[in-house]
Amino acid sequence: MSDEDPLEHAELTFLLGMAFQLTLTEFVRRVEAEGYGDLRPVHGFAFQVLRHGGATSTELAARLGVTKQAAGQIVAYLEERGYVRRVEHAGGGRRRLVVLTDRAHEHLAVAGRTMHGLERQIGEELGEEGLASLRGQLAELVRGLSGPELPPLRPVW
Repeated sequence: MSDEDPLEHAELTFLLGMAFQLTLTEFVRRVEAEGYGDLRPVHGFAFQVLRHGGATSTELAARLGVTKQAAGQIVAYLEERGYVRRVEHAGGGRRRLVVLTDRAHEHLAVAGRTMHGLERQIGEELGEEGLASLRGQLAELVRGLSGPELPPLRPVW
Protein backbone atom coordinates (compact mmCIF):
# COMPACT_ATOMS: atom_id res chain seq x y z
CA MET A 1 0.00 0.00 0.00
CA SER A 2 1.33 3.43 -0.97
CA ASP A 3 1.58 6.34 1.47
CA GLU A 4 1.17 8.82 -1.39
CA ASP A 5 -1.70 11.26 -0.95
CA PRO A 6 -4.24 10.55 -3.74
CA LEU A 7 -5.06 14.26 -3.95
CA GLU A 8 -1.46 15.38 -4.38
CA HIS A 9 -1.56 15.00 -8.17
CA ALA A 10 -5.29 15.46 -8.71
CA GLU A 11 -6.52 17.85 -11.38
CA LEU A 12 -7.24 21.35 -10.15
CA THR A 13 -10.86 21.24 -11.31
CA PHE A 14 -11.38 18.04 -9.31
CA LEU A 15 -9.93 19.63 -6.17
CA LEU A 16 -11.97 22.83 -6.58
CA GLY A 17 -15.14 20.85 -7.23
CA MET A 18 -14.58 18.54 -4.28
CA ALA A 19 -13.85 21.46 -1.94
CA PHE A 20 -17.01 23.24 -3.10
CA GLN A 21 -19.12 20.10 -2.78
CA LEU A 22 -17.89 19.32 0.73
CA THR A 23 -18.32 22.90 1.94
CA LEU A 24 -21.78 23.23 0.41
CA THR A 25 -22.91 19.88 1.83
CA GLU A 26 -21.85 20.90 5.33
CA PHE A 27 -23.48 24.32 4.91
CA VAL A 28 -26.77 22.72 3.83
CA ARG A 29 -26.64 20.26 6.74
CA ARG A 30 -26.18 23.09 9.24
CA VAL A 31 -28.91 25.26 7.71
CA GLU A 32 -31.33 22.31 7.66
CA ALA A 33 -30.59 21.79 11.36
CA GLU A 34 -31.71 25.40 11.92
CA GLY A 35 -35.14 24.56 10.45
CA TYR A 36 -34.74 25.34 6.76
CA GLY A 37 -34.99 21.85 5.28
CA ASP A 38 -37.35 23.11 2.57
CA LEU A 39 -34.63 25.20 0.91
CA ARG A 40 -31.90 24.10 -1.47
CA PRO A 41 -28.76 25.92 -2.61
CA VAL A 42 -30.56 27.28 -5.69
CA HIS A 43 -32.95 29.11 -3.37
CA GLY A 44 -30.06 30.73 -1.54
CA PHE A 45 -28.64 31.90 -4.85
CA ALA A 46 -32.05 33.38 -5.73
CA PHE A 47 -32.21 35.15 -2.35
CA GLN A 48 -28.85 36.76 -3.09
CA VAL A 49 -30.21 38.14 -6.37
CA LEU A 50 -33.44 39.37 -4.77
CA ARG A 51 -32.03 40.76 -1.52
CA HIS A 52 -31.50 44.32 -2.76
CA GLY A 53 -34.97 45.41 -3.81
CA GLY A 54 -36.10 42.39 -5.80
CA ALA A 55 -36.10 41.52 -9.48
CA THR A 56 -38.46 40.32 -12.18
CA SER A 57 -38.52 36.60 -12.97
CA THR A 58 -36.74 37.38 -16.25
CA GLU A 59 -33.99 39.27 -14.41
CA LEU A 60 -33.71 36.43 -11.91
CA ALA A 61 -33.31 33.92 -14.74
CA ALA A 62 -30.53 35.99 -16.32
CA ARG A 63 -28.66 36.47 -13.03
CA LEU A 64 -28.88 32.76 -12.15
CA GLY A 65 -28.07 31.63 -15.67
CA VAL A 66 -31.25 29.52 -15.93
CA THR A 67 -34.25 29.55 -18.26
CA LYS A 68 -37.23 31.81 -17.63
CA GLN A 69 -39.29 28.67 -16.99
CA ALA A 70 -36.84 27.45 -14.33
CA ALA A 71 -36.85 30.89 -12.67
CA GLY A 72 -40.65 30.83 -12.67
CA GLN A 73 -40.61 27.44 -10.96
CA ILE A 74 -38.16 28.71 -8.35
CA VAL A 75 -40.32 31.76 -7.66
CA ALA A 76 -43.51 29.66 -7.43
CA TYR A 77 -41.85 27.26 -4.98
CA LEU A 78 -40.57 30.09 -2.78
CA GLU A 79 -43.87 31.96 -2.94
CA GLU A 80 -45.82 28.86 -1.83
CA ARG A 81 -43.57 28.63 1.23
CA GLY A 82 -43.75 32.30 2.14
CA TYR A 83 -40.20 33.33 1.22
CA VAL A 84 -41.08 35.71 -1.63
CA ARG A 85 -44.05 37.70 -2.85
CA ARG A 86 -44.84 39.44 -6.10
CA VAL A 87 -45.56 43.15 -6.09
CA GLU A 88 -46.37 45.78 -8.70
CA HIS A 89 -43.34 46.84 -10.69
CA ALA A 90 -42.48 50.55 -10.51
CA GLY A 91 -42.30 50.57 -14.32
CA GLY A 92 -45.94 49.55 -14.53
CA GLY A 93 -47.38 47.24 -17.14
CA ARG A 94 -47.73 43.51 -16.58
CA ARG A 95 -44.28 43.11 -15.03
CA ARG A 96 -44.17 42.00 -11.44
CA LEU A 97 -41.30 42.39 -9.02
CA VAL A 98 -40.35 39.40 -6.88
CA VAL A 99 -39.27 40.54 -3.41
CA LEU A 100 -38.16 38.74 -0.27
CA THR A 101 -40.43 38.42 2.75
CA ASP A 102 -39.40 38.68 6.40
CA ARG A 103 -39.14 34.88 6.44
CA ALA A 104 -36.51 35.01 3.68
CA HIS A 105 -34.56 37.73 5.50
CA GLU A 106 -34.58 35.56 8.65
CA HIS A 107 -33.18 32.68 6.59
CA LEU A 108 -30.48 34.95 5.16
CA ALA A 109 -29.41 35.89 8.69
CA VAL A 110 -29.18 32.22 9.69
CA ALA A 111 -27.37 31.34 6.47
CA GLY A 112 -24.92 34.21 6.99
CA ARG A 113 -24.10 33.10 10.53
CA THR A 114 -23.73 29.53 9.30
CA MET A 115 -21.39 30.51 6.46
CA HIS A 116 -19.26 32.65 8.78
CA GLY A 117 -19.04 29.72 11.20
CA LEU A 118 -17.88 27.46 8.39
CA GLU A 119 -15.29 30.03 7.32
CA ARG A 120 -14.03 30.27 10.91
CA GLN A 121 -13.68 26.49 10.98
CA ILE A 122 -11.75 26.53 7.69
CA GLY A 123 -9.61 29.36 9.09
CA GLU A 124 -8.81 27.24 12.14
CA GLU A 125 -7.80 24.40 9.82
CA LEU A 126 -5.67 26.51 7.46
CA GLY A 127 -4.63 29.29 9.82
CA GLU A 128 -5.54 32.93 9.22
CA GLU A 129 -2.73 33.46 6.72
CA GLY A 130 -3.66 30.27 4.89
CA LEU A 131 -7.30 31.31 4.64
CA ALA A 132 -6.38 34.81 3.44
CA SER A 133 -4.02 33.28 0.87
CA LEU A 134 -6.68 30.82 -0.34
CA ARG A 135 -9.27 33.60 -0.65
CA GLY A 136 -6.82 35.80 -2.58
CA GLN A 137 -5.74 33.02 -4.91
CA LEU A 138 -9.32 31.99 -5.66
CA ALA A 139 -10.31 35.62 -6.33
CA GLU A 140 -7.32 35.95 -8.65
CA LEU A 141 -8.29 32.74 -10.45
CA VAL A 142 -11.90 33.88 -10.91
CA ARG A 143 -10.80 37.30 -12.22
CA GLY A 144 -8.27 35.69 -14.55
CA LEU A 145 -10.81 33.29 -16.03
CA SER A 146 -13.79 35.64 -16.22
CA GLY A 147 -12.27 38.98 -17.11
CA PRO A 148 -13.96 42.16 -15.90
CA GLU A 149 -17.52 40.71 -15.97
CA LEU A 150 -18.17 38.11 -13.30
CA PRO A 151 -20.32 35.25 -14.60
CA PRO A 152 -23.51 34.13 -12.84
CA LEU A 153 -22.94 31.50 -10.19
CA ARG A 154 -25.01 28.69 -11.63
CA PRO A 155 -27.23 27.09 -9.02
CA VAL A 156 -26.65 23.61 -7.72
CA TRP A 157 -29.95 21.80 -7.81
